[in-house]
Amino acid sequence: MTKFTVLDTPVAYYSRNEADYICLTDMARYRDAERTNYIIQNWMRNRNTIEFIGLWEQLNNPDFKRIEFDAFRNQAGLNSFTLTPKLWIERTAAIGLVSKSGRYGGTYSHKDIAFEFAGEGDLLGAHAAGELGAAFQRQIALHVDVALELAGDADMAGT
Repeated sequence: MTKFTVLDTPVAYYSRNEADYICLTDMARYRDAERTNYIIQNWMRNRNTIEFIGLWEQLNNPDFKRIEFDAFRNQAGLNSFTLTPKLWIERTAAIGLVSKSGRYGGTYSHKDIAFEFAGEGDLLGAHAAGELGAAFQRQIALHVDVALELAGDADMAGT
């Protein structure tokens, strides 16, 4: 598990199937270190969030269960509606969110969804989204440079 720092907060990420997944739990810790799960669940209750991650899944996941998505979308925004990442993943066969338990546990999302999560709500969030993108790109560039150095292509490293 690799980490980078955004607004003095360490944020974990990993790569799977040539896609980068960023820890929403670490990002939520910036807003409220004690109640990260509530922050993520409240974000997921929002109709705009459901529509965004549903559209992302439809574009990127051929196994996405659209009928289940429609059921969530119809309930989104109601006071009685609750949704956890795990429930979303199980019911819709989602690939954009990952729920992990254990040492590196938490809720991870594809970077497209993580940037949306970071920018949610206020200007601080938008600033965090920009910081997240910049920090993530620096970390990726560092890994590429190291890989090129190890491969013996020093001329390409640092470009």
